[in-house]
Amino acid sequence: MPEFRLVFLPALLAGSFLSTAAIANDASGEIVVSALRTPVDSDRVSSSFTILDLETIEAEQPVAVTDILVRTPGINMSRNGGYGAATSLRIRGADAGQSLLVIDGMRLSDASTTDGGADFGNLFADDIERIEILRGPQSILWGSHAIGGVVNVVTARPTEPLEGRVTLEAGSRNTLNARAGVGGSGKAIDWRIAGSTFTTDGISARTNGTERDGYRRQSASGTLTARIATGLSLDLRGFYADGRNDFDGSSGDTRAYGLTQAWTAYAGVNAALLDGRFTNRLAVMESRTDRENFDRDRSVRSQTFDAQGRSRRFEYQGGFALSDAVHFTFGAEREEQRMRTASPGDNTLPVTTTRAEADIDSVYAQARVSPMAGLTLEGGVRHDDHSRFGGNTVFSAGGSFALWNGGTILRAQYSEGFKAPSLYQLFTQYGSADLQPEHAKGWEAGVEQHLLDRRVSLFATYFERDSDNLIDFAYCPTTSTLPEECYIPGTDVERFGYYANIDESRARGVELAGSAQFGGWFARGNVSWIDAEDRSDGATYGQQLPRVPRYLANGSFGYAPKDGYSVSIALRYSGKSRDRAGGVMLDDYLLTDLRAEVTVAEGLALYGRVENLFDTDYATANGYGTLGRSAFLGARARF
Repeated sequence: MPEFRLVFLPALLAGSFLSTAAIANDASGEIVVSALRTPVDSDRVSSSFTILDLETIEAEQPVAVTDILVRTPGINMSRNGGYGAATSLRIRGADAGQSLLVIDGMRLSDASTTDGGADFGNLFADDIERIEILRGPQSILWGSHAIGGVVNVVTARPTEPLEGRVTLEAGSRNTLNARAGVGGSGKAIDWRIAGSTFTTDGISARTNGTERDGYRRQSASGTLTARIATGLSLDLRGFYADGRNDFDGSSGDTRAYGLTQAWTAYAGVNAALLDGRFTNRLAVMESRTDRENFDRDRSVRSQTFDAQGRSRRFEYQGGFALSDAVHFTFGAEREEQRMRTASPGDNTLPVTTTRAEADIDSVYAQARVSPMAGLTLEGGVRHDDHSRFGGNTVFSAGGSFALWNGGTILRAQYSEGFKAPSLYQLFTQYGSADLQPEHAKGWEAGVEQHLLDRRVSLFATYFERDSDNLIDFAYCPTTSTLPEECYIPGTDVERFGYYANIDESRARGVELAGSAQFGGWFARGNVSWIDAEDRSDGATYGQQLPRVPRYLANGSFGYAPKDGYSVSIALRYSGKSRDRAGGVMLDDYLLTDLRAEVTVAEGLALYGRVENLFDTDYATANGYGTLGRSAFLGARARF
């Protein structure tokens, strides 16, 4: 371990017990969690969570959303190169496709990917107002993919008749990042539109490459809320992103690149009845992702890959407050998934295209009851009927107890999660139509303690999660008679492997966090111990799951007085991890960032940062490059 790492790591670990990822408060000091589909006061939430408000997001100066997510408890990230490359997010050791991404109530996913999950690599911190992270299985309200947890992103909402903000930054590797948003709030309509552009020369995606693999991205988003009558409103939302990334092959530099276009649209009607005690939401949304890969070194056909994933959802959600102490949330959903994928060869042969579809019909209900002051109990059930594998039911139960005016909060929850097999795993040449959903059962218990008029806050959570029926790729034997599974279904064509429900895992761990603020001085951070083991029969039994470090830690220390400037140092530690089952070990690493900001006029601030200050050489995926020392300067204006 380099000398500087030995110097800073003890300080990081010590500071983490005095600090945590910031949690968003309103003016009264109350915290509201919206990722539970209906706003819930934080002291009534039984699962652990982190909320990042706009002030915290701007202070961290992230480019991509994953830049700030990895600084919260229990989360690690792997990326196959620089910005725009394939990015996997893991919450508490759950597989990359087992964490759900939501933007403004819209579930983002790509039905054509291997695991059917969201693409975190193209999610940037554009017009974002707030990020909420719910940890542990959350399938009662959110259905499939929510085994690890839910990342809920909320974009800016107008509060003035006309308002806006603009951010422009530039830095290393000819990087330029610009984003802007404008909107207004009136008696009948609230509206906002935003856009961004990002470009960088990047780094070599592979460590054995020499040329840089660039990335460019443009995005746009919009929201509109129309108040039609008392208690009746219409919501329209949309999100669009268009990206182009260069990438390398396993042997090094190539002239290959990929194009990705993704959009999501939402329309919903909200009706509040019985003096607002009975709320209703009826919505339809659709998301679509188009991906194409090209290799300019091919002689006949430059296109190497073409895929389209589409998901259409119909949702009804109701809420009924029997009293201030009893609240019910219930709903019904239908999701229609469609996929098209092809891999053209460098020849004139006809291209074989795979098309697939599946539907999921769901109903759910959750009750939240407060039988006495400070105590909240909750329980829920969800049933999903998949057009391919049939029915699946999950349950949850939990509670929270706020003592001494919220100075101490106890939380405990048992929850179940599931993930439906993706269309790729079911229907491609490596698929199996007999796949069943992945299952998880988890529980957690935690305590939240506030001291010195909330200038010091401490958090501790213990969790466990058992997962089975996990889908993995099974390789066919090469020296014996092939079983039936080693032939493409319905043909006599051999294949070298197939997807099957063959794995089990167990994850348990401790998350410690806290925050301290005295005058202008502040400290925050967290430490996570994640024991995530492969429990499948075979040679890998007992090994830590691939790309899941056993130890994670973050710390941030700084000074931010009220006279318009701030300076801070941020440290991020990731322990050793195995690149893949039975594969090589990735070394641990410690990254150091410096940040500063100064207000030069009302509504105008200049900021800058140096990332990876000591130019640490590290890897999150074997054979793929990572960003070295990087410097950025920017300006932020709002009106």
